[in-house]
Amino acid sequence: MNRLRILLLGPSCHPKRLSIPYVTYSHAAALAELHDVTIVARSNVVDDLRGAEASFHGIEEVRMPLFERFEAWFMRRVLKYRYDSQLKSAIAYPSVIAFEWRAWRQLRHRIHTGEFDVAIRLDPMTPTLPSLFAFLLRKGPIPFVIGPLNGGLGWPSGFSQLENQREWTAGLRNLYRWMPFARSTYRDATAIIAASSQTYSEFAKYRDKLFYIPEPGISRSICSDDTRMPEPGAKLELIFVGGLIPLKACDLALRGAATLLRNGVARFTVVGDGRERHCLEELVDSLGIKKAVSFCGWVSQSEVFSRLRSADVFVFPSLKENGGGVVFQALATGAVPVVADFGGPGDIVYPEVGYKVQLTDESDVVSQIEKILTKLAGDRQLLLRLRQQGMSYARERLTWTGKAEDTTQVLNWVVRRGAKPSLLPPKMLDPEGKGRPQKATR
Repeated sequence: MNRLRILLLGPSCHPKRLSIPYVTYSHAAALAELHDVTIVARSNVVDDLRGAEASFHGIEEVRMPLFERFEAWFMRRVLKYRYDSQLKSAIAYPSVIAFEWRAWRQLRHRIHTGEFDVAIRLDPMTPTLPSLFAFLLRKGPIPFVIGPLNGGLGWPSGFSQLENQREWTAGLRNLYRWMPFARSTYRDATAIIAASSQTYSEFAKYRDKLFYIPEPGISRSICSDDTRMPEPGAKLELIFVGGLIPLKACDLALRGAATLLRNGVARFTVVGDGRERHCLEELVDSLGIKKAVSFCGWVSQSEVFSRLRSADVFVFPSLKENGGGVVFQALATGAVPVVADFGGPGDIVYPEVGYKVQLTDESDVVSQIEKILTKLAGDRQLLLRLRQQGMSYARERLTWTGKAEDTTQVLNWVVRRGAKPSLLPPKMLDPEGKGRPQKATR
């Protein structure tokens, strides 16, 4: 395979931080195994990038000390370290544009002298933050690709867990379309990569250059053959992994499993912590399942994998999950996922590897989960088949290497080295693109 010379915009890519910085770093590192990648990043992450194991061809530093000090102050004083706040994205626009302008000034001579074949922006992932590079490269000399993009997931109605969770900025989201460079970003990009049904639907008018590649990925090292065999009479091992916050809906998982737990048919392990833990412990007590439920708090990543490998079913009815990297981990380690048919998990799980529940209302979701778990408890051969198929699916399609290979197909197409890739689109949402879930197949 001919290696491409890629100019990669990843201002916040980081090998050790959580969430998007780690996701985009892992994607960039996987691309660097296949191509000559020059990553462009902000000065506050460059040292960590240089000390990491990724084989980047080059690392370009963009200094933005004033922006970095302001963002640190804003995160500390205003957001109180709420990294998932939508307001964080809302105030990031000036720094995104400033970063790309400075990167352009540093690299434009090298771009015009033919040092790179293609430019791609991995970070930020939100579609609401436009790219100046798309405008600057609209007439060449190299194509520009943006994505994977994710975000804009709707708020399902009928769930008390989402009350008071929606921020006032959510109603202003569509105003991004009128921001400078917003239109040119997607009009002038040679290819757009969407990471979810929601984002794919949002950019449906660009379908001739739109591709779907999921947001998260997994390391091939955690994918291993499963040697567990179902034992007659063994308890069904259930697990939830995630922050104990309302929208993750751990309470729905516990309520759905309650009958099996009371009857001694199953055990439930909760890995994670958060402000809802006390309420969940009270719920467990009120349901009479205290002896069958263990709260572990936050544990190391290696222990998370160990606990997932020991589990039979990963119960994760999160009500608003853009990516769902933990679902990838569950599939890779042999825990059969039961997820909401919405957002990232709804895009990834399909009937041959797990179950999806329709987001109707709380009582119905609990009922759906209970029926699924009862079925799996009574049919261990079905559980084994789903587990093995899920692990095979993870090895073949969900690794960072697989993600880099899919991205390579897109990049080869834009530089005219290959045919247009036939990457299957995710399930399509309603025509208005409001992120309402479709009826589940299971």
